[in-house]
Amino acid sequence: MPEKDSSYFVHESSYVDKGTNIGTGTKIWHFCHVLSGTSIGKNCILGQNVMVGPDVTIGDSVKIQNNVSVYKGVTLEDCVFCGPSMVFTNVINPRSSIERKNEYKYTHVGKHATLGANCTIVCGCRIGEYAFVGAGAVVTRDIPSFGLATGVPARLTGWVCECGNRIVFNGQIGVCSACGKNYCRVSETGIKQV
Repeated sequence: MPEKDSSYFVHESSYVDKGTNIGTGTKIWHFCHVLSGTSIGKNCILGQNVMVGPDVTIGDSVKIQNNVSVYKGVTLEDCVFCGPSMVFTNVINPRSSIERKNEYKYTHVGKHATLGANCTIVCGCRIGEYAFVGAGAVVTRDIPSFGLATGVPARLTGWVCECGNRIVFNGQIGVCSACGKNYCRVSETGIKQV
């Protein structure tokens, strides 16, 4: 465990390996393990039983709920929310008798994306900014920014606002059902705020 640093909190039941970088205001709760080479930004929260690393990059204000493992090859940008017991994978075809550490695929999660409870993100996918993956979904392909992905396998089933609520479209123009922000379609798989 690195020297005690009062700029962030680590519960006494957790381990933070040497060679990590933990940002100011971050809280690492019960039974967590942060492996070497990992960088965690400011004001993050790691819930109970979270494992991160090695060599993972996590932005600022990320919330990782209980029972999540963030493996090598995963990058979480600022303000990502990882719901309880959601899963990242890092190898497409794992076998216990065959070591495939040189075959890790990379997964990138954009700013402000939400990954719902018990969802699975199959490695090699890119989750766009503000995207929302529903609880229990299994993501096997990229999800565009603002995309709502649900089901097994996950499919694009709608669009969400920056505030996380559904956007209701009437033709090319959409309005957030909660905050009233306006969006427009730029393609079959893309929208932007106007």
